[in-house]
Amino acid sequence: MNILKQLQSQAEQVEVLHLKSESTTVEYEANKLKTSKVEQTQGMAVRVVRKGRLGFAASSDEKAVNKLMANALESAAYGDEIPIQFPAPQPAPTVATYDQRLAEFPIPRLVEIGKEVLDLLLPIDPEARINISLNRGVDEMTLQNQAGTNVSFRVSPFSISTDISSIHGDDILILFDMTGTTLWDDHYLDFAHRLAEKLEMAKKLATIRSGRMPVLFSPTGSLVLGFPLMVGLSGKNVYTGISPMIGKVGEKLFDSKVSVIDDATVDGRFGSAPYDAEGVAHRRNTLIENGVLKGFYYDLKTAAQSELESTGNGARGLFGPPNPSPTNLMIGAGETLLADMIAGIDEGLLVEDVLGLGQGNVISGAFSNPVSLGFKIEKGEIVGRVKDVSIAGNIYDVLKDVTAVSRETQWVYNSLNMPYILMADMNVVAKA
Repeated sequence: MNILKQLQSQAEQVEVLHLKSESTTVEYEANKLKTSKVEQTQGMAVRVVRKGRLGFAASSDEKAVNKLMANALESAAYGDEIPIQFPAPQPAPTVATYDQRLAEFPIPRLVEIGKEVLDLLLPIDPEARINISLNRGVDEMTLQNQAGTNVSFRVSPFSISTDISSIHGDDILILFDMTGTTLWDDHYLDFAHRLAEKLEMAKKLATIRSGRMPVLFSPTGSLVLGFPLMVGLSGKNVYTGISPMIGKVGEKLFDSKVSVIDDATVDGRFGSAPYDAEGVAHRRNTLIENGVLKGFYYDLKTAAQSELESTGNGARGLFGPPNPSPTNLMIGAGETLLADMIAGIDEGLLVEDVLGLGQGNVISGAFSNPVSLGFKIEKGEIVGRVKDVSIAGNIYDVLKDVTAVSRETQWVYNSLNMPYILMADMNVVAKA
């Protein structure tokens, strides 16, 4: 049955989405192979605009077509009244998102890679408990609408995540890192080498005083600053009136060293694809340029509510309607080498990870976090790991005066690209 054709006779606009996913996972727990599993899911989601109101329904049973159509039409009777327009056909960038080698990755190879990670880390701390999750899959999306859009693409996500727990007496050390790609990369163990380096550095402890001092955020640590930015740049939060950046497009809100870009056209990244989940062509969106706010990211609904065009940031799962979401969010690289940044610090703190990321009043830009992994910098050298240290501030104040941004950047959590960011004067609280 042609659902699109059937619904066009009963609604002004119709969108039909098919999603299919196949996933293979191998897990290690406490240094030992625990399990492997293969999962397959598929389903269909429908959106309609009927009498100006938006309706939505979804089902994992693609044979229950009549019920799915009836649910979508019924939900429209009580749906949002929004001047949304499903997109007409539009050209999209060529983006590499699928690799047959990853799509056919066998379970024994995943097991082997997990063993490689263990062999890198355990010699550094034989008593550590290491958990590893390796996943490879194939995701397929097909979308059609009444305006003539008919798009389809495949993605082959591959990821490895590792967490380490090292307990020696009352000293508890927890480390985490991950890597992800949709194209095979021979450097898949780079993240494990970073973990190994941190694990080795963490063996030596140092003390640090409370007070104001330089704070250097690593790419993972800089999420403390990047996450509130991500929230504030959401078109949904702008429309609902809760973003601190409302009405400030064109204003210089941050230091000139701060640029933020959302780009789904980068080959091999998790957030990349030719189209978003609403059939809007992806593109490179500059959100902040040299400290100046350029715009926000929108899906079709929030763009229509704001009387703007979608930026191609509609994201969704099967059972939920689209929402605006970053694709690959990048804080632009700077001009300073990391080695020079460290060499210039007489006494300071390197923040690698924090606890409670995203907790607190994130929408206001405020952060207050214990540092789960941090190192003391003394006379231009990293001298040891610090414990019981906290940092606090507000990004709308902190990012107005950035001392340096590194040339080096790193992909963290698969779809975020972050540099090292140095603040010359921040408050650090250390437990006596």
